[in-house]
Amino acid sequence: MHIMPDMSGNKNYRGRIAPSPTGLLHLGHAATFLTAHQRAADANGVLVFRDEDLDPQRSRAEFAAAMIEDLRWFGIDWQEGPDVGGPHGPYRQSKRREPYLAAWRALYRSGAIYPCTCSRRELAGVTQAPHENENDEPLYPGTCRFVTDTVTDRKSPAGVNWRFRVPDGETITFHDGRLGEVRYTAGRDFGDFVVWRRDDVPAYQLACVVDDAAMQITEVVRGEDLLKSTARQILLARALGVNSPAWFHCGLLLDEQGQRLAKRHDALSLRTLRERGRTPADLRATLAAALP
Repeated sequence: MHIMPDMSGNKNYRGRIAPSPTGLLHLGHAATFLTAHQRAADANGVLVFRDEDLDPQRSRAEFAAAMIEDLRWFGIDWQEGPDVGGPHGPYRQSKRREPYLAAWRALYRSGAIYPCTCSRRELAGVTQAPHENENDEPLYPGTCRFVTDTVTDRKSPAGVNWRFRVPDGETITFHDGRLGEVRYTAGRDFGDFVVWRRDDVPAYQLACVVDDAAMQITEVVRGEDLLKSTARQILLARALGVNSPAWFHCGLLLDEQGQRLAKRHDALSLRTLRERGRTPADLRATLAAALP
């Protein structure tokens, strides 16, 4: 399978930035969002701000407000989002449950997904570890893949995890605007992945595909730690009958130990750096020198 969208001469460019309000944005976020902002501006296109606030345990209103304030201070603006509106909203994922449910129903009826009753404790002993990306989903061993679902007509996804049945052995190839051709093999590089959680919350992979399609995103700019998610999302988009966008995965900003920046790096948050007197111009120069 080969997907390589042609972005040449695109006069209807729509990019997006999609942070989660689970902490303060750090310098690594700023670098990626600056790239997204610049690519949209260079294409004379539209940049969409989407608040990915699906996690009910970690998402907080003060972080959502801080995301907008800190990015505006840094010099990043957008044309559609939760603070400015637009024709493709709402732009907060917590307000978009119905489109996600419609996608779940379509996948359920087509047999593309199946219920998984495995607990985290059960999976901890059988999944491959360690895996290269601490935020990536471990390779699922297929425990529930061939278990017959005893409920013949489910009305709700709640109560169990729902996994997408990947086409084992199929190689998903896509073109990345920075890295060139990227290839992953389903069943080897990634396994059946969660699209809906047992606590009745849609997973990142599903919500992302649904929203990018609904908001007519033509190019996704994000960190290269999400490269494998791109392969998953291409498969989901195909199953849902929607187009995949083009892709541009940015290099990651690392700390002094060579680890990817995370929201635990409070000292490198935009808010902290701003309070210490750093300016947007100063930070942009720092990023230009530090990024791969």
